[in-house]
Amino acid sequence: MKFPGRRKLKHYFPVSQPKPVLPTSEVRPDKDTYIVGLDETIVDVVAHVSDQFLETFNIQKGLSNLVDSDTASAIFSELTAQECISDHFAGGTIGNTIHNYSVLADDKSVLLGVMSANITLGSPAYHYICHTSSKVDMNHLQGVPGDIGHGITLITPDGERTFAIAPGDMDELNTDHIPENIIAGGAALVTCAYPLRHQGKPIKQAMIKALQYAHEHHVPTVLTLGTKHLVEEHREELLGLIKDYVNVLAMNELEAEALTGISDPLKAAEAILDYVDIVLLTAGPDGMYLCGHTDDSLKRETTNPIKSGGLADFNRWEFSRPMLRDACKNPIKVFSHIDPYMGGPEKIRNTNGAGDGALSALLHDISANHFHKDTIPNSSKHSAPFLAYSSFAQICKYSNRVSYEILAQNASRLSKGLPEREDSLEEAYWER
Repeated sequence: MKFPGRRKLKHYFPVSQPKPVLPTSEVRPDKDTYIVGLDETIVDVVAHVSDQFLETFNIQKGLSNLVDSDTASAIFSELTAQECISDHFAGGTIGNTIHNYSVLADDKSVLLGVMSANITLGSPAYHYICHTSSKVDMNHLQGVPGDIGHGITLITPDGERTFAIAPGDMDELNTDHIPENIIAGGAALVTCAYPLRHQGKPIKQAMIKALQYAHEHHVPTVLTLGTKHLVEEHREELLGLIKDYVNVLAMNELEAEALTGISDPLKAAEAILDYVDIVLLTAGPDGMYLCGHTDDSLKRETTNPIKSGGLADFNRWEFSRPMLRDACKNPIKVFSHIDPYMGGPEKIRNTNGAGDGALSALLHDISANHFHKDTIPNSSKHSAPFLAYSSFAQICKYSNRVSYEILAQNASRLSKGLPEREDSLEEAYWER
């Protein structure tokens, strides 16, 4: 496993040990470190349109809109006629996340979902596979007779992204294709709230079965909320799911407000910590919050400037490492915040995938802790049952940096890993 940045030598992290056998594309639960993602497999068509275009097709701006196949065909035809389409990308919030994870870690992940049984050139399934890391194990996908989902990402002049989704067979994933042994051997399971929209489709029960397997085998479970509209529509069901199964919850400030009724991101995160162990909250130009729990006896005070907002001195213990609340004898809440990396890119053409990038960095740190514990179990890094390898503050920096990279490259997925040396850091940093 690859790990970014300069590491302390006393916590030697083995990243370059030669492998005794040729690597395999399929994960081995008893030998490999990997994460598992369950998603609605979908390909994004990216197009730049006017606000009038959205009104013409009755599409709600800034939200994820389900459309029937006829409407999707009409939209696609109009985009083609106006030459608005800029690219095709493999999409899906969890597909993006595990692809980014495999790029960052240079290691395996597993995708659970559906895939067209017969793939033709230029089809959605073809584009999906072409734009997904070879480190993502797709051997456990369920074959379906039709197409995977087709999502049209419509970007208006203000940079806001709006989705028109034609589901295809993306919601046909059933419980027979949820492998218990693969989930049990993973460092984390990550999924999203989108399947809750499809009450009559098998993917909802498949998602719940995956969460149950992870819970039974004590595998950290990660959930992303999707959109504000989805949270408002399914709030009570979501809260029940979160209380029963979820350890890490990822969202933006609008989704946090929809879930809690609290507009202040920091206070919303504090409220959500009553249900989960870690909250990752992206707040656009206001930066990012990473909040969670640690044991009072293991807390570490920051050397960064103390910040106050909705909570006084909220980042005082941000040098602490995340723990499951149930693993703490005396749990305390820890909060960390970071402003956009280098002020953010000079020009942001769309924000699609930035939150997925932030989450992939957090997952990388969680899996790195899992890998290091398996490799060097007697290290002082594991003197307590920590959930992640780094501190809240360090993970916040890493997530922030990955988000910046996605915003800067104008694509929803990383095309390459982060640079070995950051141009923004002084040369003296690397000489230490």
